[in-house]
This record gives sequence, C-alpha cells and structure tokens, in this order.
Amino acid sequence: MPHTAPSAEAALDLESLASGVVAQALQAGASDAEAVLREGDEFSVNVRMGEVETLKESGSRALGLRVFLGKRSASASTSDLTADGIRQLVEGALALAQVTEEDPFNGLPEREEFAVAGSGPGASLPGENHLHLYYDDVYSLSGPERIEWARRCEAAALSADPRITNSDGGSFDAATGRKVFANSHGFVSSYRTSYAGVAAAPLAMDADGKMQRDGWWSSARSFALLESPEAVGAEAARRTLRRLGARRVPTQRVPIVFSPETARTLVGSLFEAASGDAVWRSASFLAGKLGQAIAAPALTLIDDHTLLLPSGAGGFGTSPFDGEGLPSQRNVVVENGVLRTYLLNTYAARKLGLKSTHNASRGLAGTPGIGCGNLYVVPGTQSEEQILAGVQAGFYVTGLMGFGVNVVTGDYSRGATGLWIENGQLTHAVEEVTIAGNLAEMLRSVTAIGSDLVFRGAVASPTLRIDGMTVAGA
Repeated sequence: MPHTAPSAEAALDLESLASGVVAQALQAGASDAEAVLREGDEFSVNVRMGEVETLKESGSRALGLRVFLGKRSASASTSDLTADGIRQLVEGALALAQVTEEDPFNGLPEREEFAVAGSGPGASLPGENHLHLYYDDVYSLSGPERIEWARRCEAAALSADPRITNSDGGSFDAATGRKVFANSHGFVSSYRTSYAGVAAAPLAMDADGKMQRDGWWSSARSFALLESPEAVGAEAARRTLRRLGARRVPTQRVPIVFSPETARTLVGSLFEAASGDAVWRSASFLAGKLGQAIAAPALTLIDDHTLLLPSGAGGFGTSPFDGEGLPSQRNVVVENGVLRTYLLNTYAARKLGLKSTHNASRGLAGTPGIGCGNLYVVPGTQSEEQILAGVQAGFYVTGLMGFGVNVVTGDYSRGATGLWIENGQLTHAVEEVTIAGNLAEMLRSVTAIGSDLVFRGAVASPTLRIDGMTVAGA
C-alpha cells in the first residue's frame, strides 16, 4: 500500500509531546532539559539470483531526554510514550544526574544562539520547506514492485557479460523519518526526511577460475531521482569486470589517484582530525594548527548543512538545525590549504574557548557528539581522464580495506584494490597491496583535484591525485 505522509495534527502532537516532556523535567527539579523524539519506518529487500533472500519492514518511535542539575547532567531514553513511561524516563534521568560529577563546560547553548523562527510549540524552521528533505514518493511503489526493482537491478548485472556467473544480490531500500527537538530555552521544531536506494553486487570469474566482486548503487531523497535499476546493474557489472585478472605489483613509491568513492574516505579521516572532540583531547594531528597551511593550496574543504543538490533535493547531510537545536550553517574548514575552523558542538567549543560551528549530532541518549553535514572537497577543473593522462606510472585506487588511519599521528596504511596506470592509461587490475603514507604529508601532496564531484552520501570528493605514497606489494 502506498505510504502517506503524517497529518499536520500528528506532527503537532509530537512537538507538543516533546515540549511537554521538557516542562515535566523542569517541574521535577531539572534546571534545564532537552528532549528529542524520533519516529520512522523503513523497507529493505535483498534478492539473490532472482529469489528474495531478506525482506524487512519496520517502524519505530522513541524519545530521549537530557536533564541538567546545575553543571551535572544525565540522559535516558524510552520507546514507552505512555504517561507512565515518560514519568519513569524523567525520574530515571534526574536520578542519574544526581550521582554524576559536575562539569563546568556542561549546559545548553546560550539562548541567543538558537533559531528564533523555530520557537514556540508547533513551529517549524523556515528551512524545512525549502531544504527539500522529504518526498512522499519513496513509498509510491507497492511491495511487489519494490522487490521487482531489486530483481531488475540484479538481472541487468547478471546479463551484462557471460563471465558474470554469480551475485551477492540486488537490493531496494526506502525509508522516512521525523525528528522533533525541544529544550528549556523555548526551542521546539521538527523536520522530516526520506530516502530511497537501489544497488547490485555481481561476481565475475576469470579464465583461471578466480572470482572478483564489485558493485554500484543509486540513492536519493526522492524515488523519482533514482537511476534506473538497469543503469545501476550495468555499472555494477562494468566495475566488477574490470577487476578480472588482478595481480600484485612490486613495492614502490608512485602517484596515487583516488577515485571519488575512495577519496571520500580521506575526507572522512580529515573530518575526524578536525573534530573538536579529538582536538581538545590532543588526539589529532591538527591540534594547534588553526590558521596554518595544512594542505596543498588547491584544496578547499566545505561542511555545508544547508546544501541543495543539483537535482533540487536537500543533501544527505542537510538539516534545518543541529543536534542541539542550533540553526544549520555552512563552514569553510580548509580554505586554499589553510585550516580555518575546527568542527564543534557546544561542549567542545567551550573546552577550546571557541564558538560552536553548529555541528552537534546526537542519538536518543548520551551527550551530543560532533557530526558533519555535507562534507566535500571543492572540485577542480580537470576531468578524471586528464588526471590519469598526467601519470606515467601509478595506482588508480577504486577500493579500500581495513581501518589503518591514526588521526593522532596522521599515519595512514590501508589495503587497496584498483587499476595500474602506465603512460596515462589504465592497464590491468591490482589487488593484495597496501598503500601507506601520513595524512599530514598526503594533504600537502595533493597535486590534482578532479571536476567530478557527485554526492552519493553526506561525504563526497572528486578524484584526487596524491604524490609520494608507497604501494607495498610483491
């Protein structure tokens, strides 16, 4: 049955519930409080060799509460939204707060930092409408039609080439969610999100009987913006077939060209290093580097929580407010190679004597963490082909394995797969090698940035060329 959006009355009830919980916590003795209420539903199907392997459909609604007793704080969560369940939630959070240690940096953001437009029960931030985060059509297909999309995606991959003989499956996913946030500084607001995705992961066999696997996917906030299952399956097949005949290469220092899918993991590591939590703990190689050149002059890194994609839909990291209710904003993290800001929530900002960059993220329980919005490297002017053409001998990385990144020291070492570059051309597949370097040196050694920036998630990058890294192989 097609999914329908919640009524305005239901939405108002949730905002009233969240603000009511905050009021109840204050009446019970809290000096401040904040509540977050999340509800959502999701559908997921995975088809393997044409047969349904897994099928999941679920819905959830839960409430989290953080209370303050002066400089003491504690949090709790529940999925029991009855009057008795909420009473126990409030009592439990306050009891925990009484036995925690005081922390002088604890507390809500200052009142003037909040988005005034979001104040008042039932109010919505201006961003909810124009950020285009929610589309009804993600549930426009019936259950059997969603399964058929997964089948079509896998079938397109399987039929692309006789060397593709098996599959890890085709999948289709759809989800909607709603977040409601309220606190004792008078802020209450909410927003909805939607998601749809289709993917395939075929396996191919070469003449020696060796198997290779790769995959591809399309994801969007709106079903209408998804690539066709046939296009996704065909691309998954192309990426799998180019891995056939993979072999090791000798250990050497050569330029590394990171594909957009692997370059985004470097951006993720840079985010970890620029996170205020890591910085105030002196657990980042970027600690103490504000205002200093940390990367090649061509590199600019943006964290934008307000981004609209070329399609007109909101980005995967777009939202009207952060995990503390502060209005979303665009942060220039690295500008022309210079570190301009750390990414901060209120707590980390106070520890460092700085202002929040409105990067708080949070689940239902616990203190807010630090999260990114749409984090990306600003694209350059060269195409991927032009970057490859400039490499006499090097390694084009299309896959990474392991988690060998130390943001304290910057040391970087990860298993990699990809294609070897000779005289500007991709020649043969490469596997069973490790690439190694140091993030601080790698950032300064970015010698080319591609023009091919595409958002397939909240973190994105164009193709990047980094010189002087070591490929450890045969």
